[in-house]
Amino acid sequence: MATRVLRTVRHPAACSTSLISNAARRRPTRRFPEIVRSGSDLRRASTQPHRPGIVRRRASSARPPFPFASYRRGELLTSRLAPISRWRSASAANGPGNGGGGEAEAPPHSRPASILDDMDLLERIPLEDVRNFCFIAHVDHGKSSLASRVLELMGNLGRDAQDTAVRAAERNAGGYDASDGAAEGGEAATASGPAVVAASPSTSSSSPPGGGGGSPKEQIELLDTLAVEKERGITVKSTAASMLYRHPSAIGPTGVLLLNMVDTPGHADFGTEVTRGLLSVSGAVLLFDAAQGVQAQTLSVHDKARSMGVKILPALTKVDLPAARPLDVALAVSDLFGFDPDGVNLTSARSRIGVAEVLDAVCENVPPPEPLDDDDGTTLRAKVVDSWFEPLRGVICLVQILSGTIKEGDRVSVVEPPSPAKSSSLSSSSDGGEKEDGKPRAAHGKEHYSVQDVGLVLPGRHRTGKLSRGQMGYVIAGLRDPRQARAGTVLVMNKDLPRVPEMHIPAVKSGAPSEKSVLYASVHPMEGEGFDELSSAVDRLALNDTGLEVHRTSGSSNSSADGGPFLGPGLRVGFQGLLHVEVFRQRLSDEFGLDALVTPPKVPYEISYLTSKGHKRAAGLPEVEIVEDLAKWPQFGVRFKVREPAVNVRIMAPVDRAGDVMELIQKKRGTGMETRPVDEHTWLFSARMPWGEVVTDFHDELKNATAGYASFDTSEADPPLQESNLTKVDIVLNGDLVDPLSFVCHRDVAQAQARGVVKKLRDVLPRQQFVIVVQAKADGRVVASERVRAFRKDVLAIGGGKTVGGGDISRKKKLLAKQKKGKMRQQSSGKVTLSQAAFNSVISRT
Repeated sequence: MATRVLRTVRHPAACSTSLISNAARRRPTRRFPEIVRSGSDLRRASTQPHRPGIVRRRASSARPPFPFASYRRGELLTSRLAPISRWRSASAANGPGNGGGGEAEAPPHSRPASILDDMDLLERIPLEDVRNFCFIAHVDHGKSSLASRVLELMGNLGRDAQDTAVRAAERNAGGYDASDGAAEGGEAATASGPAVVAASPSTSSSSPPGGGGGSPKEQIELLDTLAVEKERGITVKSTAASMLYRHPSAIGPTGVLLLNMVDTPGHADFGTEVTRGLLSVSGAVLLFDAAQGVQAQTLSVHDKARSMGVKILPALTKVDLPAARPLDVALAVSDLFGFDPDGVNLTSARSRIGVAEVLDAVCENVPPPEPLDDDDGTTLRAKVVDSWFEPLRGVICLVQILSGTIKEGDRVSVVEPPSPAKSSSLSSSSDGGEKEDGKPRAAHGKEHYSVQDVGLVLPGRHRTGKLSRGQMGYVIAGLRDPRQARAGTVLVMNKDLPRVPEMHIPAVKSGAPSEKSVLYASVHPMEGEGFDELSSAVDRLALNDTGLEVHRTSGSSNSSADGGPFLGPGLRVGFQGLLHVEVFRQRLSDEFGLDALVTPPKVPYEISYLTSKGHKRAAGLPEVEIVEDLAKWPQFGVRFKVREPAVNVRIMAPVDRAGDVMELIQKKRGTGMETRPVDEHTWLFSARMPWGEVVTDFHDELKNATAGYASFDTSEADPPLQESNLTKVDIVLNGDLVDPLSFVCHRDVAQAQARGVVKKLRDVLPRQQFVIVVQAKADGRVVASERVRAFRKDVLAIGGGKTVGGGDISRKKKLLAKQKKGKMRQQSSGKVTLSQAAFNSVISRT
């Protein structure tokens, strides 16, 4: 018989008791009542302590409207959390290293089918038994760690690592049922896959790898292979891996599914990698940190996956942390995204909790890839997902086989798919390579290449000799030019090249967001003669980083893109954000051994030239012009108005920092600010903000204002441009204009920001034998000035404490005047050396 109990009700505004009145706090808000059927279910009413801003009321027995089958929100989730709570207590009581009880590890009862054990299984897996999925989440929410645990459980990392994962799964879920089926090759395997939902008390997070506990960081982030990824602890590149998994949903004779997994970055600057990963999958596992909850980039990747029609599966990570609050986070996820809180998976890569449960959810909910309309079983179409360059092998392509089979020895050609409709952009340049008729075409005429090596990515390369429909792997065909096989192109048989216009070559998915460069910078070699080497390195890097937009410059003009008299010729490169710029410089140094100078990034502006009565527009000036290079900014005296790009900014911050965040938004000229609570700990702030303010030092100031706890993401605003009162601030060194150091800001803060820049330049510019005068000019006048003192020899000292001429002052004045004239000659002919620190000083102007 159902009984009524007192339960906890949260008010949406209760997260800030200082912002609401007591009367408002007493008003109950919508919350779903709960029918408790046993005394053991009194968990929420009895275990949750009373907190300010939380009121209690008597639950009603009437069933409220709720979109899910179970209207008792989180009841099943709470029952799954109970074993994890017991595990935490046992782990704390046992201490580090004692979770396993000190007993020897027994061999696992069974082992899942591994792709390394029997490669012949791949030939018998139909397209209906293929699942393509990826992990998406906010930065540092456990994507790469969980993906590495999946590879470990599936045997892609070797038998020893798989045995460790299976032992942990047997502890957590009561063991595999070996009687349900046998793996290929004579070994027993689970028929349904382990449903690991919680850890037993005997498993410790700090036990050694053989005990199913925690592992060092380098052992659970195997997909982060770049040096910059290992050093910074972030994922920069999307990586893929294939594996086998026995599951009841398989309809083929083997009973095994082929899973193609893609791990994506979490930082907003690498959104192109997330988009590329989503274009190759049918499902995405959206991860939420059980301690941090929903963050700004979580909203961004969710909206991106939803707009592309990808099936989204929610999961909580790091549920074993002492600070984890999985129930609260699951309810917040339900309110924001509409997921059933009882259907949210619980995982922990450190303790190997819930790894197989995530795989089961993927197998049951992610649809298989759809076959092409004209698939005859023999015509090859392999979509290039990613590509990179190796000096000894040339261009290596990661491909997804859409139809047919590719084998070693085949001769293939590269085809460009139909171009999607181009979105509006501020960029004034075009590559001129678009095909206007909407039909696929050969990318390089009738050129064809011989396939030299084919295999799977596990995540290391595993040579198989061929790839069939539904599989994802690498192809080496002797391509030497990095531009020959970019992501999105398609490989076809050379003999089928005449039939390409009639083939079904899939274009970009409908609804995929357009990823375009949002800021531009010029890149120059440290030494003038190293331009050709730098250009080649950037081309190879752009092959692997689709977020880069590279344009060559002639070096014949004095524009900032061409370097002017200070830097010489260079490249104009488009980036996705400031972190993207830093990673670009570091990858140039790590992978190619090149140190490059990168000027401060600039955003494009729209300049409209005005006319007045009795005055005509100057000859040669267009009515509207897009300015990406500040050297083309209108001269002082020309009448014009400026429109700058704007973005929508979403900020997730702690509620006790709400005032600081709102003050920062106003400081950065944000408009239309809206706030709403996510839970009792976090608020969501939304505002429209100029993009030029975001890319300077907004990230650093936001972290400082919130003690590092805030996160934000941006999206394109509508309309994308707004009129503003902007002015250009020029930096002048000893009378010479240095365009790469110039910047644009609001006219009201021009003098304050100019003073900050010249003071930083005074500190970072190296001292010379002559005085360096640093000036900032705005609207035709000097608004700030500093001097870098020159090195000066004491010309009056002759040693032994004696001075020239004894006490004769005229002799001393003569020597000092001579030295002063020499310094003046050096100043007129000397060259100021600019370092990367000088350019970085312009990025942060306060």
